[in-house]
Amino acid sequence: MTASSHAAADGASLSRLVSSRARSIDASGIRRVFDLAAKMKDPINLSIGQPDFPVPQVMKDAAKAAIDADRNAYTVTQGIPELIDACWAHLGSTVGWGPDGGARSLAVTSGTSGALLLAAMALLDPGDEFVIPDPYFVMYPQLGKITGAVPVRCDTYPDFRMTAERIERCLTPRTKFVLVCSPSNPCGTVLSGAEFRDVVDLCRRRGVLLISDEIYDEFCFSEAREDGICPSPARWSDECLLIRGFGKTYGCTGWRLGYVAGPSWIVQEIAKFQQYTYVCAPSMAQWGVVPSFGVDLSPVLAEYESRRQLVVDAFAGVTELARPSGAFYAFVAVPERLGLSGQQFVEKAIANRVLVIPGGVFSSRDTHFRLSFAAPKAKLAEGLAILRELMVS
Repeated sequence: MTASSHAAADGASLSRLVSSRARSIDASGIRRVFDLAAKMKDPINLSIGQPDFPVPQVMKDAAKAAIDADRNAYTVTQGIPELIDACWAHLGSTVGWGPDGGARSLAVTSGTSGALLLAAMALLDPGDEFVIPDPYFVMYPQLGKITGAVPVRCDTYPDFRMTAERIERCLTPRTKFVLVCSPSNPCGTVLSGAEFRDVVDLCRRRGVLLISDEIYDEFCFSEAREDGICPSPARWSDECLLIRGFGKTYGCTGWRLGYVAGPSWIVQEIAKFQQYTYVCAPSMAQWGVVPSFGVDLSPVLAEYESRRQLVVDAFAGVTELARPSGAFYAFVAVPERLGLSGQQFVEKAIANRVLVIPGGVFSSRDTHFRLSFAAPKAKLAEGLAILRELMVS
């Protein structure tokens, strides 16, 4: 037997050591489309959920200054004081939150995904339940597989609004928390303040924690803003857990930086798990985002609103589309008359150079596809024309 044969045999025998947890998780359907895009010549990529604008110069300068000043070591687990103070100041101006004499805490995390994972680890035991929207961000169901808990999908079709009435049908004595994402990935839906007040009241009445994933809180379009800001349950509750980030807002997704704020009893547990996993968020990135809250994003939002309108106009009269009011996604229905699943329609789109994501990646249904309009206008318009033609031909 050759050395390579021995290695192959050893690998095959040792593969039995992979945990059932790992075996239960498939690679992201989004990642598969990304890999496909890398092999295509001149694709029209409307699949990626990443802003297409550069990181603001003031943030680049702050990160470079931190590196040059040798601020490259570990920070305290919760984050550097300068960033924590900046986050509290921002929360104070938007939702009226502060430390509240220690009753509320804040921790800087390695991205919002890091915050979600740590929160799940801190809250869920095997057999517990947690409620997520359907459609959902692809990570949400995997939190159940990682922790042994059970994700309960809240059906939000056809308008994709995760209302209190819909949530209540999902609650049981085993429910630990309700996870809401607004603005939504993959739908672009933004809940109103009135809807959030109802969800807050429901969670309080039923004794479950409300977790609000607000990674797209600054990507909230004009018609959905209330008092100039994106609606948040934190304006009506001292008991919810907020998760926010910097990557989507400022185009620095690779910096892996977010933060979590809420009651100290849970934030302290999240910080404890961070200490033994991520240790701390990247130090130079923390310094880089300290000035971020002073960046004027209005030109970016105006550009993305105009792209949103291109999407709405492209599908008018040919299919159903819940008008996105935030983020940079549209969850588009495949017309029933075509007799195609989301996966089948996406395969036709890819054959025509347009990369989008099948709805089944985000949902128990496969009747839609997700489109990202975080793409240059010319490419976006070209891709939309092809998608529309596939629906009407």
